[in-house]
Amino acid sequence: MHIIEPRHLDATQQQQLAALLQDCVNGGASVGFLAPLSGQEAAHYWQQLARELHPTSLRCWLALHDDSIVGTVQLALCGKANGRHRGEIQKLLVHSRHRGRGIARQLMQAAEQAAREVGRSLLVLDTDSESVAASLYPGWGWQPAGDIPAYAARPDGVLHATRYFYKLLPG
Repeated sequence: MHIIEPRHLDATQQQQLAALLQDCVNGGASVGFLAPLSGQEAAHYWQQLARELHPTSLRCWLALHDDSIVGTVQLALCGKANGRHRGEIQKLLVHSRHRGRGIARQLMQAAEQAAREVGRSLLVLDTDSESVAASLYPGWGWQPAGDIPAYAARPDGVLHATRYFYKLLPG
């Protein structure tokens, strides 16, 4: 298993990422979509993201196992004058068949390292407050900032609290 940061996403990668997104959403991950997530909607998301990738604004990492994408994470870099020190972690996804192997942690480490390399000192993220991810982030050095009740809908449409986390990156 290895982590790569593609400069662009080709059609095969987009197709694999769409399948990954479907697996995660249809398995209950609250990442902005409702279940059942269609292949068309998942593909459209990755086609749009592929157009938005740029080293100074939106970056993406892929976890590969035998040349198949089994995980991904994104880093959105704030471009506002008063926010060029921060970034946001988005869409940390690991395929259900590959969880529990440290892939999410490796993806996060890659995104955090890249953020440091471009001078970011603060990262933020949000997740379902009752998710497995919410219990993992503190062990990776992330600090909870608080919960917002009824913030987002889970894939089944039920509203849930969202927990915000932040991480100060060493200089």
